[in-house]
Amino acid sequence: MTTAHSLSAPLSSSCNKDSGPVSPTSPLVSFLVRVQETASQTYGESNIDRKDYVDLSLKFNLSTTVEAFDKLPKTVNGSVSVQDLEGFIKEYFKGAGEDLVYAEPVDFVPEPQGFLPKVENPEVRAWALEVHALWKKLSRKVSSSVHDHPELHTMLPLPGPVMIPGSRFREVYYWDSYWVIRGLLASKMYETAKSIVTNLISLLDAYGHVLNGARAYYTNRSQPPLLSAMVYEIYNRTGDVELVRRSLPSLLKEYQFWNSEIHSSIIHDAEQGTTHSLNRYYAMWNKPRPESSTIDKKFASKFLNVSEKQLFYRELASTAESGWDFSTRWMRNPSEFTTLSTTTILPVDLNTFVLRMELDIAFFAKVVGENAIAEDFLRASQTRKKAFNSVFWNENMGQWVDYWLNNGAECKEPQTWEAQNQNQNVFASNFVPLWIDLFNSDTSLVEKVTRSLQSSGLLCAAGIATSLTNSGHQWDFPNGWAPLQHMIVEGLSRSASAEARKVAKDIAERWIRTNYVAYKKTGAMHEKYNVEKCGEFGGGGEYIPQTGFGWSNGVVLAFLEEFGWPKDQKIDCN
Repeated sequence: MTTAHSLSAPLSSSCNKDSGPVSPTSPLVSFLVRVQETASQTYGESNIDRKDYVDLSLKFNLSTTVEAFDKLPKTVNGSVSVQDLEGFIKEYFKGAGEDLVYAEPVDFVPEPQGFLPKVENPEVRAWALEVHALWKKLSRKVSSSVHDHPELHTMLPLPGPVMIPGSRFREVYYWDSYWVIRGLLASKMYETAKSIVTNLISLLDAYGHVLNGARAYYTNRSQPPLLSAMVYEIYNRTGDVELVRRSLPSLLKEYQFWNSEIHSSIIHDAEQGTTHSLNRYYAMWNKPRPESSTIDKKFASKFLNVSEKQLFYRELASTAESGWDFSTRWMRNPSEFTTLSTTTILPVDLNTFVLRMELDIAFFAKVVGENAIAEDFLRASQTRKKAFNSVFWNENMGQWVDYWLNNGAECKEPQTWEAQNQNQNVFASNFVPLWIDLFNSDTSLVEKVTRSLQSSGLLCAAGIATSLTNSGHQWDFPNGWAPLQHMIVEGLSRSASAEARKVAKDIAERWIRTNYVAYKKTGAMHEKYNVEKCGEFGGGGEYIPQTGFGWSNGVVLAFLEEFGWPKDQKIDCN
């Protein structure tokens, strides 16, 4: 695979000093980070899952627990024995994950009426019903203890039941939920889908943004903003005007969050004489991520002074906000992890999601009779479409590409657009704008982008690779991820181009096939897949491969609903 070229971009658009906002953290999270660091010393970094320790909940109040922890006997180098640490954790904590309990989904039936009518192959149908049955396994609600004693938990109280992704991800996540909902809609589980939206809105109303996930340590960042898309898909199936009416004020609040000063940047196009406001990821955090504290500190040890470490910590958290944690996409030097520069990038996909938000809000406002809001947001979407053409579109490549900000002139805005600041490396995100009808309705554009996708090197035996760089990071080659397959396939299949629709169907079939064969081999659905080999799950990254798995289940069901599977078509790897 090719190696991405380095981009000469700064560490932070705050001009190499960290002056951005920092969300406060809770004393409980700070204490659990200490426990995590002790466990890392006791067991060895490679023998623990760091997240397990910040997911623990207390049996007693915090001060009693801290006091007992501080009294644990320590060796000369400050570590605690395995026996003492295990005894302490058993005595003072409930297990990670005990703050969520099973919730029977109210609308689950083993075989819903009208389920996947285009799936005619009995083998595939039987498998699809098994995937559908996984919703029962992934359904949870927050325990009564979290509601009664929130100070003992990092789990945040939520009003209704949730779907978790699976394995170590034992809480609701923001952007995962969109594809979970797409699967729930295929499973005719409309009430469960609405409950997920209600929970996310409760987080948005409490914190001013939808959190990365429903944990106290995630309050400092969001994730790709797809709440409006969730509401749209549910409304599209159910016609629930009340859901739209209830959601609209919260969606307006979320739109303000993503267009606030920290998340936006102004680019001047000298040739066109226009200026464009576009969005970036920017976490409100400049310390190690609590769920990965020990490993973040290890990487940051390469920096000598505190301000450099703070810059790096903000980049780490901002990359987690992108959902693509981690990828060479965000690095100035693809072979050096500490050159993460996410806050200096205007990402194509984030701006696609904000464009989608504008179009959705315009649509919802019209549904509930708020015509002035509808006109405002329609206008905003047209303005953003022009920005896509001006800032992101690369005519020679036939792709939309990320734009890197400069670090000159004390970061004065607006910055003037320069061709050299486009990142011309190939990533699956370069094709995500196809998901939006404003782009996929332009047939000649779709055909150009389809040809570009076909010659990009991303199309592999078992789906679309995330990048062309085999870096060992999980959002790089050879991993393929359900959300990226889905957005690109859905965009291509909605176009009027027969060639694009053919490519969409082919990618969907490869993806369905690899999910099926891996399921038959392992008995599980996986978080990510190796697109070089049919039936192989993916790897790399900060943790071992996970199963479950919310968005993979959702995309398989959505693809089977859209494309079906003919009776005589084989499902094994070719």
